[in-house]
Amino acid sequence: MEKRRLGKTGMDVTVLGFGGAEIGYQKVSDEQVAELLNRALDAGLNVFDTAECYHNSEEMIGRTVRNRRSEFYLFTKCGHPRGFESAANWSQDSILQSIERSLQRLKTDHVDIVHLHSCSESELRKGEVITALQTARDRGHTRYIGYSGDSRAAHYAVECGAFDTLQTSINIADQEAIELTVPLAREKQMGLIAKRPIANAAWKTGHKPIESYHHEYYERLRKLNYDFLRNFDDLEKTISIALRFTLSVPGVHTAIVGTTKPERLQQNAKLLEAGPLPKEEYEAIRQRWEEVAPRIWIGQI
Repeated sequence: MEKRRLGKTGMDVTVLGFGGAEIGYQKVSDEQVAELLNRALDAGLNVFDTAECYHNSEEMIGRTVRNRRSEFYLFTKCGHPRGFESAANWSQDSILQSIERSLQRLKTDHVDIVHLHSCSESELRKGEVITALQTARDRGHTRYIGYSGDSRAAHYAVECGAFDTLQTSINIADQEAIELTVPLAREKQMGLIAKRPIANAAWKTGHKPIESYHHEYYERLRKLNYDFLRNFDDLEKTISIALRFTLSVPGVHTAIVGTTKPERLQQNAKLLEAGPLPKEEYEAIRQRWEEVAPRIWIGQI
């Protein structure tokens, strides 16, 4: 699998990464997670991304692949110790305690990156959250520090120069970052991690998804009305175009895709064998976005 150097971190990451939200939210067994993650590692994938608030995602990763820790880069996120649906806690003590809990759950003495999880611009400007991550790095609990989020807060996180990496939403239905934050992140040699890179495949059934988390992208895609999404008979082809679009954005190093199905990551890896999206296809998607997308279509958490 293709690898790219993750900015100034120097880590050579595979272009496809595993996102751990689904295994935490969807009541997946340890046996299924073990098969999923071991097959991903066997296929060469070397990026696992999770968060303290993804229910028991960290615990399952720690239980099932701790014996293969040297084979992958491990990212987690902090700021929501009582779950993402509850109020965040951005105090230094809470963040440091959260990172320590994450290490215990993941059964490791360090992670490669800790990201602040959708922290507001106002909290970033206070500085306490940044100091907390720097302290964790000084203690050896994380090698690098990053920001995970979108829109103006993400722009400030890049602009302030404190972070090594940015994790942000980039996909066919979410392109604000391509102009707002990506160019500056490239200038600062930050690692760039694309989340939600296939827009949750919100088009796959041809009707409004059941899960509300997918609704915004579904409505956007109806208005964008891309030519390639009109053929619902070839879902793999449409997912391939969507994923390759994200990875064709200049500066993107890896795209994090979540799944609970052991075969899905291997299928996605195979889709990437076609290489970057042809320039004319990439530009057509960008042009359609510029023609249709209103300013209120900001990056989605």
